[in-house]
Amino acid sequence: MNQPEGAWVTIAVLGKTRGNRGEITAVSFSSKPERFQALKEVYLFGAGRRFEVESTWFHMGTLVFKFHGVDTISDAELLFGAEVRVPAGERVPLEENEFFQSDLIGCEVFDAISGARVGCVTAWEDGGGHGLLVVDGGLLIPFARSICKQIDPATRRIAVELPAGLKDLNRT
Repeated sequence: MNQPEGAWVTIAVLGKTRGNRGEITAVSFSSKPERFQALKEVYLFGAGRRFEVESTWFHMGTLVFKFHGVDTISDAELLFGAEVRVPAGERVPLEENEFFQSDLIGCEVFDAISGARVGCVTAWEDGGGHGLLVVDGGLLIPFARSICKQIDPATRRIAVELPAGLKDLNRT
């Protein structure tokens, strides 16, 4: 685990125990459920160490982990709230026009027409159908194709066409 913070990707956060054999639920941060099927090992930040994954599955839409050596409810309770991370190099491949939220943070946002700088993406918020880019100063920009016209995480740039009044509407 001697890698810089940015070298890791959080794929889930552990929740409450499930059953009596050390199983634990998790909130998935991946839109691809199949990403969990091939996991052999993960690193738990909070617990601070590597864990071998015995199995993962979904029970009524909830992700469940079973880790090797975590065999009781008491063992699993100690892992509550830990972030399940993998090295950034193990992220699942994306389809065309898909982006990792973590790659959008730090991108500079520019007006697609005038070229004026709008700000820098500082966070991501889930906003129902579309997520929201949080731009410094509190501006919330819906992450929608109709608004985000060009998205290039490699060059750290996003060109947007903001609807009239959006800047004034949601600044905090």
